[in-house]
Amino acid sequence: MGALRIRGPPKKEVADGSMAASSRLSLCPPSVFRYRKGQSVARAFPPDSSIPLPHMTVQPDPPDLLKIGKFAKLAKTNLRTLRYYEELGLVTPSRRSKGGFRYYRPTDLARVEMIQFLQELGLPLEEIGDSLRGIPKSNLRKEWMTRLRSILEQQESQIRKRIDALQSQVKLVEGSVTHLDLCETCEHHPQATNNYCEPCQSSGNPLPKLLSALF
Repeated sequence: MGALRIRGPPKKEVADGSMAASSRLSLCPPSVFRYRKGQSVARAFPPDSSIPLPHMTVQPDPPDLLKIGKFAKLAKTNLRTLRYYEELGLVTPSRRSKGGFRYYRPTDLARVEMIQFLQELGLPLEEIGDSLRGIPKSNLRKEWMTRLRSILEQQESQIRKRIDALQSQVKLVEGSVTHLDLCETCEHHPQATNNYCEPCQSSGNPLPKLLSALF
């Protein structure tokens, strides 16, 4: 199908017999108005044309704010997680654009990191949310400071519990490595007939848990 050419109003004949363009004629050359059926408006009206098109207007990002995609990348998470955090009241966008895009403060990255850290310590999101939502939004400085101190102390307590658990795991690994040194010179080999060296065929003692699991 040939191109559909949209022409302006017919020219008016002036007194001297020549043709003059009507004041309603478009200032754009006719080639700009070439349009094919099924063709997008953006191709029919190239960006360098003089016709102002609303969809060609690009709104700049707000200063000092991060668009959700960039914010998620810096926070090492994804959009779905950020939206879930928002539903729980953990992290709230500072602004929304007319198109619905979420924008966050750079300082919100520290909040996301804290949430992720508490999750690694074993705290459920609901409990984390209760702690964060408990911060008062009033000007009562003493109450605010008390709440902040409580949150930090909870973090310290969870970290110490995690350290104790890790130290216990280190001891298990060290005990298994020490016993493995004995296994290297042992004539017995783990197999079904000796219950996979459980208990130890040399000492008669139970195997360290990690070695028992590996054998």
